[in-house]
Amino acid sequence: MSSALAGVDAFPVEVEVDISNGMARFTTVGLAEGAARESLDRVKAAIRNSGYEFPNRRLTVNLAPADTRKEGSAFDLPIALGLIAAVNALKRDHLHDYLILGELSLDGRVKSIKGGLPTALLARAQNFAGVVLPRENAMEAAVAGEGISIYGVESLQETVEFLEDLRHLTPVKADIEQVFATANRYDVDFSEVRGQEQAKRALEVAAAGGHNVLMVGPPGSGKTMLAKRLPTILPEMTFQEAIEATKVHSVMGLLNGNAMICTRPFRSPHHTISDAGLIGGGPYPRPGEVSLAHHGVLFLDELPEFRKNVLEVLRQPLEDLKITISRVMGTLTFPASIMLVAAMNPCPCGFYGDMTHECSCSADAVQRYRSRISGPLLDRIDIHVEVPAVKYKDLIEKRSAEPSQAIRERVDRARKVQLERFRGKRIFCNAQMGAREITEYCAVDGAGERLLELAINRLGLSARAYTRILKVARTIADLDASRAIAGHHISEAIQYRSLDRISV
Repeated sequence: MSSALAGVDAFPVEVEVDISNGMARFTTVGLAEGAARESLDRVKAAIRNSGYEFPNRRLTVNLAPADTRKEGSAFDLPIALGLIAAVNALKRDHLHDYLILGELSLDGRVKSIKGGLPTALLARAQNFAGVVLPRENAMEAAVAGEGISIYGVESLQETVEFLEDLRHLTPVKADIEQVFATANRYDVDFSEVRGQEQAKRALEVAAAGGHNVLMVGPPGSGKTMLAKRLPTILPEMTFQEAIEATKVHSVMGLLNGNAMICTRPFRSPHHTISDAGLIGGGPYPRPGEVSLAHHGVLFLDELPEFRKNVLEVLRQPLEDLKITISRVMGTLTFPASIMLVAAMNPCPCGFYGDMTHECSCSADAVQRYRSRISGPLLDRIDIHVEVPAVKYKDLIEKRSAEPSQAIRERVDRARKVQLERFRGKRIFCNAQMGAREITEYCAVDGAGERLLELAINRLGLSARAYTRILKVARTIADLDASRAIAGHHISEAIQYRSLDRISV
């Protein structure tokens, strides 16, 4: 028994081996693709170099279910064990007790594979005795928790001896508390940011409510610096969030020996990225940057420089918190619960509205530049904040600014209020509220109603922008520990629609 990946989940695969008389030939059936189809030479060399007999007859390997595509090199180890068992050099007692997977080197060593954690979760769900996989992947698989034994092996010979009960292997255990104790250690801190108090306040509100942010300002104003420090004020990941994020990195082979992803991801793709690279895809769809940022931050610097079709594919993930990719082979869903943080200059030269530099762009050039970002995408970004050039007096300020830890404590308090508010619902922060929750929890007083009416009539805000203002106002009220949304909360939320004001 082995497993294969479909999206970020694993499904069981039964590896069947048949040896028959006839001309020596090796055939793999069961929709094996890529590396799975090329396993013959690796398996043959590994078996012989490990001291076992390789049958020089007609060999057929079937990967069941036969109507589902399978790729990757993880079937090398189960195929080799099947061939060894078929010539009666291995007892078959334990072959169905474990999920077995691993890539074989020509000398019989077992090399790392992708998807160790999803495989362990599958084995636990289907009541296997355990998982046998490369030692390099054992720690990530062990975080699946109690109820499943994880055995890491280094060679084909060691695996055979373990299944023959000739060698004792100790199940690998993961110390989850120790893993989480080393999380949230950052090399950057908000105390290093000089000035930009309004932008830092906007990011605090964004972190408290899980809102998307767009920062607009001239070159060198600190937009990237602020974005890189946003994860330092986000709440610590829960165990379930860490498992979900780790699954995505596991299937992409990006864990680099780490047991779990316990620190919120920060992904910053270059603006030349393709739409498939951003949201996932390909002939055999794999997660993209959006899914790799699951439960973390996706930072898009120089937003208008991204191709328009690339930006437009973000609409569904930002709304649904997941990505659905349909191909002829089937439909896959990838997780995409992210905070989008984007940065842009106000114009092509970068100095539109700057008091110290003259803008060299025409009005048409400015309009064309901003029109690269569509209205529907802007509507899905809750907070637009201006980041002006840093003043000299702020640069030479000797006192340290407020550290990330102090800001995070306020964010944590606001998030706890939201978790209590949405108890029993699949909503974890204000940004995820739907129409029903907005009606129930975002009642506004008379002063706030008048401000909203004035803003909508003057700025021509869309219905989606109106709901974004209410969500942000709810978060600002939570930071103030206020049950009601007051007029000043609405006023601050309206200030965070700067691009709506500029466009009028």
